[in-house]
Amino acid sequence: MQYYVGVDVGGTKVAYGLFDENRSLIARSRTASDSSLSAEQFSDCVIEGIHALLQDANVSISDVQGVGIGMPSFIQFDEGFILMTSNLTNIKNFAAKEYFEQRLHLPVVLDNDANTAALAEHRQGAGRGAKHMLFCPVSTGISNGIIINDALFRGSYGWAGESGHALITPDEGVLCGCENQGCFMSHVSGSMIVKRVQKRLAEGASSILPQLAGGAEQITAETIKLGSDQGDELALWAREHMAYYAGVWLFNLYQIFNINCFVLGGGLLAFGRPWLDRIEQVFWQYNKNPLPVHFKTAELGRDTGIIGAAELVIPRIKEQNHE
Repeated sequence: MQYYVGVDVGGTKVAYGLFDENRSLIARSRTASDSSLSAEQFSDCVIEGIHALLQDANVSISDVQGVGIGMPSFIQFDEGFILMTSNLTNIKNFAAKEYFEQRLHLPVVLDNDANTAALAEHRQGAGRGAKHMLFCPVSTGISNGIIINDALFRGSYGWAGESGHALITPDEGVLCGCENQGCFMSHVSGSMIVKRVQKRLAEGASSILPQLAGGAEQITAETIKLGSDQGDELALWAREHMAYYAGVWLFNLYQIFNINCFVLGGGLLAFGRPWLDRIEQVFWQYNKNPLPVHFKTAELGRDTGIIGAAELVIPRIKEQNHE
């Protein structure tokens, strides 16, 4: 039996999936992301996670044909070189593919995590049958995976789809890991809305959020969701702020790509259907074209990233084996 590993690296977690030669997911695991680690240290932890996954599944690494890794990074795809990572800021200017391959002694394919998730949803999830599709993760960060003519579009250098770092209010607000203020991600993402809430609290805003979290520094997007459910004014402001700018973000993407299939995924979907409805309402507030636009939610759940990461490497290895 031949096996493949898919790894989904996020700002708060690393997910691992083991797949057999029929693309079936047979084992999975998760570890926490540590943003304080250097690129090399973080990669070593990922390698340890891969070995632990294989050991728990009683699979020898000699039976593994390749590893696909999705990272929340600006990646030169052909080289597997990471230029920067907005949510794991120590991972930059790093020859990641080379580092992993030298230590795993396996073929490794590295891509942006939105691209891997887009592959998964297009082939096995909500985007099945769509010739063109935009996968839009809304989580610790935001970005796009772009499917055009049934294939991933990566652009000239490999990071097409980093629309979360497109500027909407230049030089205003919290500083994002992209080293700019005022990008869409600084308004919409879970990590950045927390910073905006903490800033308002420091300026004297009244809220139950510190009480819910056990202190202002412990507030997360989940805390904001709980607070909004209880009618907290600051939490409701945060929820509306994210929904408004997410709607504007999707509208801009529609104007640029004229792709009418949006698949939304990520942890912020926990805000629920009313929040998604508000995003669509903002979209239609600005979109004057009456032609259909489809907003779907990802179907593969927590496995989206690892499935997509495996989809990076499985076809490549199978093609090589048949050459």
